[in-house]
Parts: sequence; C-alpha cells; structure tokens
Amino acid sequence: MRSIVQRVSRAEVRVGGELVSSIGQGFLVLTGVFDYDTDEDMTWMAKRIAQLRVFADAEGKMNLSPQDVSGEILLVSQFTLCANIKKGNRPSFIAAMEPQAAEAMVMRLAEALRGYGLNVQTGRFGAMMDVELVNNGPVTIVLDSREFR
Repeated sequence: MRSIVQRVSRAEVRVGGELVSSIGQGFLVLTGVFDYDTDEDMTWMAKRIAQLRVFADAEGKMNLSPQDVSGEILLVSQFTLCANIKKGNRPSFIAAMEPQAAEAMVMRLAEALRGYGLNVQTGRFGAMMDVELVNNGPVTIVLDSREFR
C-alpha cells in the first residue's frame, strides 16, 4: 500500500461538479492498493498516518500529529500510485488490486483511521474526481507499507 500524505489547510473532492467531501486542516491522503497488500499493510498505514508528526507545536517545530491538532483526513483512492513505468512511457497498472477488493481495503483504512479518533472523509471510489487542496508548507510525505516488511 502506498500513500501520498499532504498537509493541507483545506481540501475537497468533487465528482461531476458535485461536492462529495471536504475537510479543513489535516491531511489529503492519496492511497494506492497493490494486489499483494494485506490487512497488515492497511493497519501499518493507518497508524503511520494517524501518528505522523508534521504539524507545528508552540515552538514552530513539526512535532504534532493530526490527532494532536484535531486534524481531518480526506482519503482518496488512487490506483495510479501502483503504476509501473519500467518499460516504455505508458504506465502498467497490473500490480494494482482489483477494484472491488481495493475499495474494501480503502474503506477498512478509513475505519482504522476513525479508530484513532480522526474525522475521515473519502472520495468516490472509481469515479473521475476533481481534487482541490491547499498544501500547507508545502509538506508532502510518501508512505509505503513495504518499508515495514
């Protein structure tokens, strides 16, 4: 499982012009699920996101997690994070988990994040989404569950 975590002042998802979800201060999390990912990967990812200390403390140091600042999470599934471009210029997505199982995994990730006391909003799985964000900092972190293996 691979996630791009962006610290945001605000973020929202629209589908066909309709507002699907929005958050204030927190994280926009783009997540790709690989065909070999398990619930262990999802649990690792939830803990890393919930406890990622990139918000400023009273001294201006990145020392606080979204839990510490009542941050919100906008979780958006993005299978293109599973792209392989080793051959040629056209990405291969063969390593991405099949859609139905990936959607279930992303929903379990959302629930796991809620278990940390976070307000979690999601995009619309499989839809063509317009994602708007204000990246605060900018702060962008790449998390990959293969790191813990």
